Amino acid sequence: MTTDIRFGTDGWRALIAEDFTFENVARCAHGLCDHLKEAGVADQGLVVGYDTRFLSPEFAETVAAVCSAQGIKVFFANKPAPTPVLSYNVLHHQAGGAAIITASHNPGQWNGFKFKPDYAGSATQEITDRLEQSIAQIAPSSVQNVAQGRNSSLIVGLDPLPPYWERIASLVDLDAIKGAGLNVVVDSMYGAGGGYLPTLLAGGKTTVRELHGARNPAFPGMEQPEPIAHNLTEITSLIAKEGASVGIALDGDADRVGIIDEQGRFMTTLDTFSILAQYMLEQKNERGAIVKGVTSSIALNKLGEAYGVDVHEMPVGFKNIGPKMTEVDALIAGEESGGFAFRGHIPERDGILSGLYFLEYMATTGDRPTRLLQRLIDKVGLHSYHRRDIAFQASDRNRILGMVNSPGLTEVAGIPVLDSDTIDGKRFHVEDGWLAVRFSGTEPLLRIYAEAANPELVTKLLDGAVAYLRV
Repeated sequence: MTTDIRFGTDGWRALIAEDFTFENVARCAHGLCDHLKEAGVADQGLVVGYDTRFLSPEFAETVAAVCSAQGIKVFFANKPAPTPVLSYNVLHHQAGGAAIITASHNPGQWNGFKFKPDYAGSATQEITDRLEQSIAQIAPSSVQNVAQGRNSSLIVGLDPLPPYWERIASLVDLDAIKGAGLNVVVDSMYGAGGGYLPTLLAGGKTTVRELHGARNPAFPGMEQPEPIAHNLTEITSLIAKEGASVGIALDGDADRVGIIDEQGRFMTTLDTFSILAQYMLEQKNERGAIVKGVTSSIALNKLGEAYGVDVHEMPVGFKNIGPKMTEVDALIAGEESGGFAFRGHIPERDGILSGLYFLEYMATTGDRPTRLLQRLIDKVGLHSYHRRDIAFQASDRNRILGMVNSPGLTEVAGIPVLDSDTIDGKRFHVEDGWLAVRFSGTEPLLRIYAEAANPELVTKLLDGAVAYLRV
């Protein structure tokens, strides 16, 4: 039976050897070739890259074989590379897009297929709809023995690092960071971002110690290579015990970032996004709209008011956020997942650049992360946040949706609901905060989010939602 391939918020992901097979990857590649030809960009070539997961290089080889057999030039990465690095190479080589074998932050038994069009951002819903249609028309029998059709003359080796490093050096004052004497600890989570920050920041007073910079597809010691608190116990313990200026964690394909303060405490992704936005608006004195995923902090809305810039709220996923960023020429864009994008680069998340901007903020002010957070609190007030991910049975989905959308829901755990919206899932507004419920677009998880004035209210909202939904 042919696998029904569907693209979520960022690409198609599936379990290796179950649905993520060489045959299905070949189908994706063949369908992508058809799409590139229909879009009139096939003659521009395709960047093909991969992360550090199990069989990722081999899956990428399959993509290169299929595309070259279809007469499309392939810029084939010579080593594992972060998604934002490969995305930037689309612009540098003026390619028709990029096919990237990565499952980003998913657990190690997963892999995925991302497509970045010629503008180097996440594919829009319209594009993924067309891509799914193209793939659906590719029968498994038509992609068998694809290696025999490989046209090696159309596959050229690509070192994706130099163009990316040149762009980064034009955006960030690397010399200021190197000269600041910071003690930085990096957790690359065994992913494709291994080695990037230590190399970029070498040669100055700042020191960089890297954890988990080598490839290990099992991602030992963590549930998944996602830079959130429960996966970062080693780096947080190290900083708390030995001291450091800051910790920076990158996810599996380095498009997300997590920040650990100098006391070994994980900073929420909402605070990190807001701190970076304040840096751009206040310290760098730049102006431009903020584009935020619906589950990002209301602190961003308050910053927009304070600095006179528009704030646009979008459904989760850079397939929604990126196009709006381009449309309004936004200064910064991001989402709760820890993925942030910046004007002058690509309309796509970049965990490496995000971490460097955070370090630049520290270097130019002399402040540690706790002080940067206090700057934010002084400007917009205190906000606490937490998210719970709950596995659910597919048979329970409709029941959960019915309860979430119940018009009679006027309070949660005794906290009045002021109003609600359906930008993505359901978000309930409460006094100086919100509660949101949505299904993940990449994993079989129900996500419940809450932001409020203090941690006690956040816990109360989350507990109330879990009790109400019976999950």
